[in-house]
Amino acid sequence: MSGTTLGIIGTGMVGVAVARRAVDAGVHVVLSNSRGPETPAGLVAEIGARARAATPVEAAATGDLVLAAVPLAAHERLPRAALSGKTVIDPMNYALYPGFSIPRLDSNELKLFRPAGADDRTAIPLSGDDGTAKKEVADLLDVLGFDTVDLGALAESWRSEPNTPLYALPYVGKPPAGLSSDEFVVWVQQAVGVPAPAARIRDLAAAAVRGPAGFRM
Repeated sequence: MSGTTLGIIGTGMVGVAVARRAVDAGVHVVLSNSRGPETPAGLVAEIGARARAATPVEAAATGDLVLAAVPLAAHERLPRAALSGKTVIDPMNYALYPGFSIPRLDSNELKLFRPAGADDRTAIPLSGDDGTAKKEVADLLDVLGFDTVDLGALAESWRSEPNTPLYALPYVGKPPAGLSSDEFVVWVQQAVGVPAPAARIRDLAAAAVRGPAGFRM
């Protein structure tokens, strides 16, 4: 994966964390956000020489793989033409509300995030309709230090959406009792990560029961 370029659209918590880890693993990163390439310039300088700033269109066009790490409400502003035919990693949570839907991009979209074989290696659920694209993403995650658990087709990505056993808690542990929704989000962002091995992720995926989309406490 040393010759791979990862395009990242979004410089929030997920985009920045993946960018840092990718550069540390020897992957070239093209980092972008909606505010222009000058805004992540300081971050790019800090991350290192394998990273550079660009526009979302440039990140999409340049990346061998593209991480669309944007808020759900911003999905319609993704550069669809530049993403056409690309393998797109989608970490967004699909929270349905009246009048809201997401048209499929013309791309190979997939849902996903120690050395290989380590007992405490964390696994990330992955789903998608293109086997080759899934292999590319699994290879990238392996370089970044994660195993993957294949949930199947993209239609099975609900197994890791909010309110399923796979959402957040396997990676951060049990939250304090009595938290409101807002307090829970803050707690998750500050919690220390815990290992979530592949066997546990498979068990939790199998135990998932489909319900209404969207986050609820």
